[in-house]
Amino acid sequence: MLNFENDVSPIGGWLTKSEGVFLYEIAKYMSPDTPIIEVGSWKGRSTICLGKGSIEGNKVPVYAIDPHTGSSEHRKFFGIVDTFEQFNLNIKRAAIGPQIRVMKMTSEDAARQVKEEVSFVFVDGAHEYEFVKSDYLLWFPKLKEHSSMAFHDCWHALGVHLFTAQLLLTSSYIRNPRLVDTMTVVEKTEKNTMVERIENVAFFLYRLFFGWIGTIKINFPGLTPM
Repeated sequence: MLNFENDVSPIGGWLTKSEGVFLYEIAKYMSPDTPIIEVGSWKGRSTICLGKGSIEGNKVPVYAIDPHTGSSEHRKFFGIVDTFEQFNLNIKRAAIGPQIRVMKMTSEDAARQVKEEVSFVFVDGAHEYEFVKSDYLLWFPKLKEHSSMAFHDCWHALGVHLFTAQLLLTSSYIRNPRLVDTMTVVEKTEKNTMVERIENVAFFLYRLFFGWIGTIKINFPGLTPM
């Protein structure tokens, strides 16, 4: 079980409890033959949520991808960054080591190594537009149809906000958008319908004008874990 207050809250990072519980729940329902991808581990907050869920479910491997030198944002605030030792210590304390495949490298290098389909992608690496777009282009083709990709920090990171807005307004390959605090989640489809494209636009408008409040709920299609 995930105890967010004990397992996650003491670890530095920006993942909220609602976001952590979402990652935990979706990891519980992943098919055992396809891994979960985490782009950006920092000190392990999201990794622990995914790992705990995997242990409770089908014990799907979680590929934790991060060079552990910090993004440009991290280096601006913290200077020289090396999170690898703290990350490993947090993973050990959480007792999820057997589920985690640590990939101490960039998203691009990891994508070259991962050849199989993946069941879920959590994007929380560098937040500039070009890097978010790159992570999408690297991992979305590997994502199984009807599986989901989540983008963290849609509110306070302009690059994430702009790229996910573009995706919602123009893509023919996503549907069933969902908002979990600062996380935008979309489901991959071979080709969305006109109704689904309209729902994507409606969701974008909701997110733009109301979603930041975090309390207004509109009955958009829910996410069914695959």
